Amino acid sequence: IAAIEDPDPVIFLEPKRLYNGPFDGHHDKPVTPWSKHELGEVADGHYTIPLGKAAIRRQGSAVTVLAYGTMVYVAQAAAEETGIDAEVIDLRTLLPLDLDTIVASVKKTGRCVVVHEATLTSGFGAELVSLVQENCFYHLEAPVARVAGWDTPYPHAQEWDYFPGPARVGRALLETLEA
Repeated sequence: IAAIEDPDPVIFLEPKRLYNGPFDGHHDKPVTPWSKHELGEVADGHYTIPLGKAAIRRQGSAVTVLAYGTMVYVAQAAAEETGIDAEVIDLRTLLPLDLDTIVASVKKTGRCVVVHEATLTSGFGAELVSLVQENCFYHLEAPVARVAGWDTPYPHAQEWDYFPGPARVGRALLETLEA
């Protein structure tokens, strides 16, 4: 709704992964249809989610994970499966970007992992890493890590192997803590 009400042009990207039902971060598990899941309920009345305001989906103090779209669920699954006290931030919008929430979290944890499904080379994650480095350099205890799609054309067979999954994100979380 906020995108419709905004006077500026808006590009809305929707992940095909969510068409059939909610996503728990595991590409290999069956999907529960929206009609049979509690997230399928939509609140009555008019409400908006503000543009440019990130949401902290999981509180943590060991490492900050920046993600958007379906990768938020992958990041949450990785944090839970590894037992790492990761703070998962759902960026929700890329421009405007909620830099205040990002900086506050990274300064609190001292570590950051960026997760996105785009390619590693030239993906938006590189911009996020740059912003974290510029704004949190003296607070970082380890290099900022990125987990992204492979630098290949998107495959139409075995496509779930292309996307980052909880295992890859979990390895990045562990490596960041060990650095």
